Amino acid sequence: MGNILTTFKRFLGNKNTVTILGVILGLVVLYAGYNFRVKQATNPVTVPYAKEEISSRTLITSDMIGYMEVSNSVVKSSPNLITNSQQLVNYYVAFGTTIPANSMFYKSQVLSSDEMPDSAFADIPDGYTIFSLSVNQHTTYGNSIYPGNYIDLYFKGVDDLNKIMFGKLIESIEVLAVKDSNGNHVFETTVESRTPAELLFAVPDDMYLLLMKAEYISGASIEIIPVPRNASYSANPGDTIVSSDTIRDFILSKSATIPMNTTTSTTTTGDNNSTGGNSTTNNRTTTNNQD
Repeated sequence: MGNILTTFKRFLGNKNTVTILGVILGLVVLYAGYNFRVKQATNPVTVPYAKEEISSRTLITSDMIGYMEVSNSVVKSSPNLITNSQQLVNYYVAFGTTIPANSMFYKSQVLSSDEMPDSAFADIPDGYTIFSLSVNQHTTYGNSIYPGNYIDLYFKGVDDLNKIMFGKLIESIEVLAVKDSNGNHVFETTVESRTPAELLFAVPDDMYLLLMKAEYISGASIEIIPVPRNASYSANPGDTIVSSDTIRDFILSKSATIPMNTTTSTTTTGDNNSTGGNSTTNNRTTTNNQD
């Protein structure tokens, strides 16, 4: 036994031996570390993907989802990637987003039902109201009016002398949305063809009243006609204004403004009841319908 220990000590005492052992140990450590890192990078992770193209505002269901394996490095390099179908089923595709077929899902692409706004009604300024203009394929010039376009609204009607009135009523008005008869945005998907049924605008309250009065007047064959302009018109929009005092006055002449007094406070004195305090006046509009 003593001879074996002596031989082993001499073996370790040899500088060449120590160097060789150190090199071998270093290679083993490097090899083990390399294999560990490769295994971590290539270890497959199962993630959901879209089996079909899913258009904006669509409710995601389980039959739309497939599963694929990707390397762990892909998941780590994409913190926005969805790896669990529970974050998808019964969620909606975000507005303005289409998820292509065979694409993985990302957190920025989906929203819960509580987070789904109608973008047409977002950020409407104070003192403005949404106006919906009924349209069809023909009046939108073959579906050529898009959200974000600035267009003009023309007026067609018949005056009291039975003469045709036609002219620009409002100029430089922004289209907020184009929807079909089911309330779906026409241009949010390329999967299906949708027919325009309404254009949505945000207009000052007085302009909203003017347009609503025009729609309610009967007997004058009134039509509000959207007219698109060129790209420069939308790129450099002017103020949204009423273009014709004559047409505006014609519409106003067919309606009446009725003041409505509302009592806001009541006081009682002794045995006698008396009503006093401040009152506010609101304007209510009626139209003069002609047969």
